[in-house]
Amino acid sequence: MTETARPSSDARLEVVDVVRGFALMALFLVHMIESYELDWFKPQPGAIRDTVYLLFMGKSFSLLALCFGFSFFILMDRAAQRGSDFSLRFAWRLLILQAIGFLHALVYRGDIIQLLAGMGLLLLIAHRVRDNRILAGVAALCFLSPLLLAQLFGAMAGAEWALQKPHHWVDPAIETYVRSGSLLEHLRINLWEGQLPKWWFMLESGRVSQILGLYLVGMVLGRTGFFARLGEFARARAIAFVIAAAVALFLHFFRDDLKSWFAAQGYDPAAGRPFDALLGSWFELSGMTVWLLLLCALYQGPARALLRPLAGAGRLTLSFYLLQSLVFVPVFYGFGLGLWDDWSQGTRLTVGLVAIGLQLWAAAIWLRHFRYGPVEWVWRALTYWRRDIPFRKKEGRDAPAPALAVEASA
Repeated sequence: MTETARPSSDARLEVVDVVRGFALMALFLVHMIESYELDWFKPQPGAIRDTVYLLFMGKSFSLLALCFGFSFFILMDRAAQRGSDFSLRFAWRLLILQAIGFLHALVYRGDIIQLLAGMGLLLLIAHRVRDNRILAGVAALCFLSPLLLAQLFGAMAGAEWALQKPHHWVDPAIETYVRSGSLLEHLRINLWEGQLPKWWFMLESGRVSQILGLYLVGMVLGRTGFFARLGEFARARAIAFVIAAAVALFLHFFRDDLKSWFAAQGYDPAAGRPFDALLGSWFELSGMTVWLLLLCALYQGPARALLRPLAGAGRLTLSFYLLQSLVFVPVFYGFGLGLWDDWSQGTRLTVGLVAIGLQLWAAAIWLRHFRYGPVEWVWRALTYWRRDIPFRKKEGRDAPAPALAVEASA
């Protein structure tokens, strides 16, 4: 259970880039449908919105977190093969990423880079645990969402602290995003007030413990060679797929029935909030697992050629994630075009799909000439505090940059 699978080729990493690229584009589609969070100011349910949220909301973010854990394993393992310890440099690397996330959060308060970078420090502790069974056990505990369970049992017992309304329900910034035409006001409110609901949501929804669990799962998948030897895990993947799909379908079709049953038990209605959050968290995890296993299965078959364009986006994740916000936040928010409630769901979906196509095309063009995305290169150069990191490919001589650019994080 403690064996580490040594990477033998770059090809085996392409599937991880495919998963990461898929997760990034799925997350972008969610952002487009929700007008980069402004849809929550005046929600307008509809078939398109509900379908995109059902398929991708929570699942895409979870896939990115899992890939982050796997990337950590690759970086640490390759350093170990060279006879060095990457721990201090990884911590420095996370501080750089945290700074990037801080700047990005000034534009889009929904930034996830800060959270991924901050929690990434816990991976340095997990790395010291050599027994994968312990890591898997801790991950399972994280997926149970201890804070939500504590709130649930507290609410069932009538504890006043557990019956309070969630802090993230109060959002003092969203009206500014919608109505303010001032970029300076937008940036000012994102320094603090706009960030509070996000951080409260991450804590109160169980997302924090969920991310840690996914980090650990990503590490274990790296150690066991799950992505390096896809063929050897085909049977295990098939079994896991059936289980995950069954759980996801059960929670989707019977979630309301479970909530009604719980409400009938006579507890304070507020106890239903953590109960529903737990069901939602487990639905997201099972849905994410379905997507992960499906992508791996498709990658092993004739569909590999269709999935490969996603790998390019997966290698430019950080650059694209930032670019998406820089382009579309001004489109939707009040300081820009303010189109958050002017575009229909169909328009947002169409624009989103076209933008995804353009990103996949741009990634393919870019990677013909460059080894890394622009932000990925800067991040790597700052990590090693060197400017001589190769960036442009030498015409006709360089092979495609290894997918180890698993440094594409968020």
